[in-house]
Amino acid sequence: MDISNKGVDDEAKLADRPYIRWDAEGVEKIPENEEEDIKAVAEMINTIQKAQWNNHRHCYSGTHARTQGVVKGKLVVHDDLPKHLKQSMFDHGAEYPVVCRYSSEPGDPGLDDRIPQPRGFAMKVFNVTGDFLPSGAGIPTQDIEFNSTPALDLADAKTTREIIDLRINYGSNQPELYKRLEARPDTALQKYRDTVRNTHLESTRQYSQTAYRFGAYVAKYCLVPSSATQRALYDETVKPDTHTPDILSKWLQNFHRDHDATYLLQFQLLENLDDQPVEYAGKVWDPEKYPWQTVATLEVPKQDSFDYEMKNFWEDHIRVDPWHGLETLRPLGGPNRLRRVVYPVSSGLRRKMNAREEVNVKTLAEVP
Repeated sequence: MDISNKGVDDEAKLADRPYIRWDAEGVEKIPENEEEDIKAVAEMINTIQKAQWNNHRHCYSGTHARTQGVVKGKLVVHDDLPKHLKQSMFDHGAEYPVVCRYSSEPGDPGLDDRIPQPRGFAMKVFNVTGDFLPSGAGIPTQDIEFNSTPALDLADAKTTREIIDLRINYGSNQPELYKRLEARPDTALQKYRDTVRNTHLESTRQYSQTAYRFGAYVAKYCLVPSSATQRALYDETVKPDTHTPDILSKWLQNFHRDHDATYLLQFQLLENLDDQPVEYAGKVWDPEKYPWQTVATLEVPKQDSFDYEMKNFWEDHIRVDPWHGLETLRPLGGPNRLRRVVYPVSSGLRRKMNAREEVNVKTLAEVP
């Protein structure tokens, strides 16, 4: 999956492209039986959580269970954006405090770092103002989540139900799992997760995978490591024979102890619904046709990225949910409608089994 961005048009041409409005006809089309599929997925995620509780006597989230690090920083919105990028909370130059979590995507908190798998990045942005989605009313944060693969293998509710079922039944037997995946038309998408580049987390590009409202328009977003050190470290990969099972969190801790980190937050706008599906997240929006455009910079100063108090507070009390945020950054498409149901169900089981309360932090000062 080549996601490089080459030959980007100049700014004037980018401003004049036929971007599609978020409320245009056909942007969202709810398929038949989606509600049933979503309900089934929520039950499956709880099944995975209960299995992990039985192993660890502690309940984790159904995905992204392994925390690799938690850091604080600021999101700096550029004050010289062209008009078509001045959308939602990015309509003026500003600085927002943030707290961010690096993770491994599967639901096993004990997953060996030497096993290639997608990695995650989540960000809570504070001091946000505007009209919030109903589930995030009264919580002045914008939750933003990322994954290291540009396409989402759980591409819609039906696919998610089928794939989660296969992983529950055959996840411990890869040959048997692959036999069933190879009978599917989306074999390459489903097997891609096992071939991802296993490298430094602070050097890994991250993607929204799914589409969101972007003010007047629709977009996907990504986070691009931009410092020279981060880019250089991308060349180093995990060596299963010589590295330890926690090598990714060790690398991350060493990096953040000695270096500042910078990331570019970029958006890719919707122009062609046939070529850039919103309902199906298993297709990459070709960056050669639809360029990434930078709107902000994430700055993370030197710090301990594996503070035990902050890690445990996040795992025990915090939920990142894209439905906690602004109406003008509303999640779109089937996978996001699934998240609107599944995330609260998953979080509710975690709090019940761990005897912990969910804490909707409103300021960075509330995070240890």
